[in-house]
Amino acid sequence: MSFKIIWLVPCLYFFPFVHSSKNYTTNSLDEYLQDFAFKTLVHHRPHHSGALYKPILPANLSGTRVSIVRLRSRRLWNIGANFSNFHIPSRTITEPHARRLAIVYQDFGNWSSHYYSVPGYSIVTPVIGFMVFDAWNIRAKRKLSLNTMGKPIVIRFFNSSLSDGRVSKAKCVTFSPNGTLLMTEMSVPNVCYSQDQGHFSIVVPLNLKKKHALWYLWVIGFGLGFAGLILIGYVGILSMKALKTKKIQVTERQADEDFVLDTIWVGRSKMPSATVTRTQPTLEDGGFP
Repeated sequence: MSFKIIWLVPCLYFFPFVHSSKNYTTNSLDEYLQDFAFKTLVHHRPHHSGALYKPILPANLSGTRVSIVRLRSRRLWNIGANFSNFHIPSRTITEPHARRLAIVYQDFGNWSSHYYSVPGYSIVTPVIGFMVFDAWNIRAKRKLSLNTMGKPIVIRFFNSSLSDGRVSKAKCVTFSPNGTLLMTEMSVPNVCYSQDQGHFSIVVPLNLKKKHALWYLWVIGFGLGFAGLILIGYVGILSMKALKTKKIQVTERQADEDFVLDTIWVGRSKMPSATVTRTQPTLEDGGFP
């Protein structure tokens, strides 16, 4: 399987986490989690090959997870390793060769964006990773490289906040142990591929996130504006009806005041009577009769 490299830039790990415990001090969260994993393996002796051990981390690392498994190199060659979010294919060997190996798996959870960043991109999945060590002497913590004979290591992200509309813009990012950052196309949703160990995540461009936010603002603004127009129209109609009613009332009251009738007595009843005005007759010669 071929991989199209999109971007390769130098990237340094930034770990402001410094912790002292008993007789050791670590300068990075990565090494600190590895120490917990190796201690768990020591405490579970005799340990079983292929068993996944998960240490209990301190409360200040809530949300972060680490686990470790011990394998024979012969098993890695025959069936590979399928633990946590990673599937290492069969016919994989370690370089340099080791009879037994230990794989440390890490999930930085809600600490991911605090310790990892990609310029111009937003991390949408937790940063997960794994490292391979020589298990013959775990206290030495000798790192090993993997040779998969050209087959990809499959990384699956189960806790992804990636929506369907952003899948086409998403990219896989690899934070390599040597400090480089590698980005590749994501051909399958929430699945990335690698040829070696490291730390991995899925990212989307920041401007895509801003466009989605702007789109939501436009929808909200349009809805509020439309509701405002309806409200203004309704208030206008009520105002026009009230004004018309008031005008009619004023007209009727004025008519009542202007039209005054005299009254006369008919028997014992008082009744209204209009004043009769009769035009006096005149003769043709202009005189009155």
